Amino acid sequence: MSPSAGFDSEFSYELCVCRWAELAWPPGESVGDADSTALTTHIVARQLGTQKRRWDTVIVEVDPAALRNRAAFGDAELDSDLLHILRNAPAEWAWYREALPEPDYPWRYVREAIHRAADRDILHTRRAGNRIEIRRIAPYPDWLVRLIAIENKPDLDASAARRLGDQLTHDVDVGLADEVWVATSRTGELVEPALLEALPVEAGILTTAFDDGVDADSAQVDWHPTALTPTHGAAHRTTRRLELAERAYGRGWRNYHETMRPDCRYFALRRHGRALVPWCGAKECHQSASLCSGSCVDFSPEPPAWRMRGWPIEGGPGAASRRLLADRANRENS
Repeated sequence: MSPSAGFDSEFSYELCVCRWAELAWPPGESVGDADSTALTTHIVARQLGTQKRRWDTVIVEVDPAALRNRAAFGDAELDSDLLHILRNAPAEWAWYREALPEPDYPWRYVREAIHRAADRDILHTRRAGNRIEIRRIAPYPDWLVRLIAIENKPDLDASAARRLGDQLTHDVDVGLADEVWVATSRTGELVEPALLEALPVEAGILTTAFDDGVDADSAQVDWHPTALTPTHGAAHRTTRRLELAERAYGRGWRNYHETMRPDCRYFALRRHGRALVPWCGAKECHQSASLCSGSCVDFSPEPPAWRMRGWPIEGGPGAASRRLLADRANRENS
């Protein structure tokens, strides 16, 4: 599979970058905080960001011991309302309005979040007369160390570089991520064209070679990034980054089957080195999520008999694909 194969080259390329990052991050020498060089644990996610900015690939570098403590709050992500409660929940029983900082939104939303947390067994609650009292199940850990953003452009021509340059300049100015990178296909030229484009000097450049499959050696650093200085207030930045880290924790990058149709008879997962990439047997390409939908003219539901199958594809190939992606996500994040 070449980086430009299929109808949506950036989609299949993005999956390859995510898999490479699982295998090989961090690449080369670390430019971040010295303490981060000893970290060996990281989480990879895709298509995460804020209302104003969405990144293709996000890498969350974490403290391994703190990540294990985070598991006490379940496998699902924690949204901003839940984080407000769990980060401030007291060790002893207390009325929630005295235990929690004043929110910048109505208290009724706090009460709703408390009930959601109790339903998920990540917060203790009880009634004391007309009051709701809360108590934490465990301290919410400080597990996020660094946040890395990667923009994936397999074919970085001049026009794409100009558009990307504006986006990266915004990232550098805001400093929400600790580093920003561009991943692009390796050309083999003496000087890679990406180095000559008008990109911010603070952005790192990775050149990739996925033609023969994805492995730990499929990418190399052609330009090291600069550690970014945040412009947001410390409290605001900490909260936004933690929200992104929680989304990465809960979603990972293999959730693309949720917006595709693995129940179609033509849907398959093909091995590409150490990566699995979706394949459409009807179009004979690595399809995108936008093409792999119920509105596709080639969509053909799996016959009911397929879904009655037993081992090794119990429930049919579509169900087997979902289980395989879920199992691999659990193994890579453990």
